[in-house]
Amino acid sequence: MEAEPWILPEQDELSMTLHNSAVTMNSEEEFYDAETGLESGDDLSDVSFKDALVNDCKDSSNAIRPQDNGVWERRKTLPAPMISRSDYSVWGILKKCVGMDLSKITMPIVFNEPLSFLQRMSEYMQHTHLIHKACTLSDSIDRMQVVAAFAVSSVASQLDRTGKPFNPLLGETYELTREDEGYRFITEQVSHHPPISAFHAQSLKQEFEFHGSIHPKLKFWGKSVEAEPKGTMTLELLKHKEAYTWTNPFCCVHNIIMGKLWIEQYGTVEIENHHTGDRCVLNFKPCGLFGKELHKVEGHIQDKSKKKRRVLYGKWTECMYSVDPKMYEASKNKGDAKIKTQQCAGEETEGGPEVQETVAVIPGSALLWRIAPRPPDSEQMYNFTRFTMTLNELEPGMERLLAPTDCRLRPDIRAMENGDLDTAHVEKDRLEEKQRVGRKERSNAEEEWLTRWFQLGSNHHTGAQDWLYKGKYFDRNYTNCPNIY
Repeated sequence: MEAEPWILPEQDELSMTLHNSAVTMNSEEEFYDAETGLESGDDLSDVSFKDALVNDCKDSSNAIRPQDNGVWERRKTLPAPMISRSDYSVWGILKKCVGMDLSKITMPIVFNEPLSFLQRMSEYMQHTHLIHKACTLSDSIDRMQVVAAFAVSSVASQLDRTGKPFNPLLGETYELTREDEGYRFITEQVSHHPPISAFHAQSLKQEFEFHGSIHPKLKFWGKSVEAEPKGTMTLELLKHKEAYTWTNPFCCVHNIIMGKLWIEQYGTVEIENHHTGDRCVLNFKPCGLFGKELHKVEGHIQDKSKKKRRVLYGKWTECMYSVDPKMYEASKNKGDAKIKTQQCAGEETEGGPEVQETVAVIPGSALLWRIAPRPPDSEQMYNFTRFTMTLNELEPGMERLLAPTDCRLRPDIRAMENGDLDTAHVEKDRLEEKQRVGRKERSNAEEEWLTRWFQLGSNHHTGAQDWLYKGKYFDRNYTNCPNIY
């Protein structure tokens, strides 16, 4: 089984033992086409989850009902708390893998979180309000700084996420429609060797498109695991006829052998506006010797003439600010920046603490983005955010509308979410074996795997190879979907 971008769990001591677990290094798993579970005459293109919810509530007295105002109330917690990892040791598995690519190493399921990596990718959309804001701005520099804030915010949910997402199966998909946020999102696992996940999001009002593909590269360095996020993010603001591209920073997990695990993001992220020539350079700073730079992000925006227009600063775990370059330099000389304690505007904390910012705010700065507080029980729920808590929720009536390849229908993830580790382990092994058999059958028949919703092509803005959305997923014709579960 192969590992996608993942975060390791906290370890107490090197002497922890690993129960009934072993490292396997298989080249694995693909699938063959099968039935969809839909009748050939069914047309679901005009059906929505909202319709399904209403029908389900009418048809079943035991159905979960929406709120009185007819709006579905998404869950705020998981069915079961996080499974304890205290009897397991990552070091027992990884000590023979120093310097190796981890993409072919199977980890015990207890180190997972109950989400597929495809669902993790949908967390890019957690701060979609920033994209909507950018769409309303008339000045290209103003748009760039909000897009930069969105790029930073897209990695914020990784803080303290010490669980590894499930490896997507070849052909696996995940869709997310958020009418309240004005977008819909679709992703597909388009390759297994190497593992590549492609995604496409679009505004319900044709304001933007956001798409890309991720080919993670992971290495173990003895005391840490490093993830190189290969793949380009592309954001198109359709009204302004602009396209922005960037790549995500490196992610590193420290203290693999013992101690409390902690995460840092580092590296240079360059965001380019291909229409105006504006460019933003963001430096995700490494921790440094005494930790003074931990989580810090600093950078600037320059126009096509390379004149510096704005300075951006903050932390990817907290907030981002923008300030005039002259005021930034003056503040550095005077040392008059101040740290503030802030309550997240417009967010309900539900008993949670105020957000204690550790960013020194320069006078004259404009707040671009501030992270929302996590739920009070987040630590017992894999450190999920409110948004993440809802990603694997199977709303009433949804099952008959989803593609049969959707992550929500994976029995191993569902079992783990419900706290049933034994069933999750059995189902995970069954799915992996089914994938191996499918790959062998195609190899013997000299057949190639055909992706369903994405195709390999060239990014229209960078010219680089990329996986492009074919369209028509939301027509809900699943005739050629593979039977992967």
